[in-house]
Amino acid sequence: MYCPLWSYIEAHRSLCYHRIPSMNIGKLPPDLLERLLDTLNIQDPRVLVGPRTGEDAAVIDMGDHALVAKTDPITFATDLIGWYAVQVNANDVACMGAVPKWFLATILLPENAQPHMAEDIFNQTVAACRELGVTLVGGHSEVTHHLQRPIVVGHMLGEVALDSIVRTSGARPGDDIVLTKGIAIEGTSVLAREAKDALLSTKVPPKMVQAAGDYLFNPGISVVQDALISCKAVPVHSMHDPTEGGLATGLREVAGAAQVGIEIDQERIPVLPECVSICAALGLDPLGLLASGALLVTLAKKHTPSLFKSLAEHNIQARVIGKVTPASNGLRLHTPQGIRDLPSFERDELARYFSES
Repeated sequence: MYCPLWSYIEAHRSLCYHRIPSMNIGKLPPDLLERLLDTLNIQDPRVLVGPRTGEDAAVIDMGDHALVAKTDPITFATDLIGWYAVQVNANDVACMGAVPKWFLATILLPENAQPHMAEDIFNQTVAACRELGVTLVGGHSEVTHHLQRPIVVGHMLGEVALDSIVRTSGARPGDDIVLTKGIAIEGTSVLAREAKDALLSTKVPPKMVQAAGDYLFNPGISVVQDALISCKAVPVHSMHDPTEGGLATGLREVAGAAQVGIEIDQERIPVLPECVSICAALGLDPLGLLASGALLVTLAKKHTPSLFKSLAEHNIQARVIGKVTPASNGLRLHTPQGIRDLPSFERDELARYFSES
């Protein structure tokens, strides 16, 4: 039966939706995500770390140890997508002080995908698990209606002693902020692999594009070793894996989770040379570019030399890029031109490039 009132309601709802701006590609806006998470009321006392902006994974009390659980999709890269999925999920588990142990993957393939695509992704996943000592324990795979490129959603589980859990929220005023390796390893590598023709057309040397593509393996996007060495060497207050939104977003997530301020010295941030050139060619900011492969660690200043020594023994470079301050100091970036607010990125520079190009 026709109902004029119902028609009016539907028309009004449609009009309201059209007035609301759509979201950009990438993570949900932080204020929306926080609003959604604030509606949760977790009753299970065994959930030691639940969903919260800034924390890398969930932590569940299992009695004599804790289970750390993480899920993360790979949506930008198509080359080595299965390998990526294992690495980025293992990173977030390791940032909680845990050893990655078990992996599951949901593999979604585009329509008309050939069998070799499934085989390649499966083999990549198995190889990456083998590298990290992780066991592939299950998952799901399918060819998906209207999908234009493969997507892999990874799920990593790990273990940690109850007294060894590391939280992003553990950062304390007075801590050194240490960054391993440099930025932006993953974003630069993805651009070199997925936007190779565009880079060559801007006169970026082929050798530089090749070197950037190899960033996946050297210096590598895994921070598992960085994190486990750090936890073993010194009393770590917090660790965080700066991923989508780059180093600047990672630092903001640390500050938000710990309710602290941050001061960063821009000239001390190790921006890798290929990253500098590729970002300049494409008009991107390295501070907002997908930065997996670098690990943020905060710790008492007195322990920093011991951390550097242990990392150096495994050929992992690290540098103090700033310090944690009281929340009232805000988030500040020291530049040669003066002090300004730490930049904020509505979406990752990689997402911005692909959506605009």
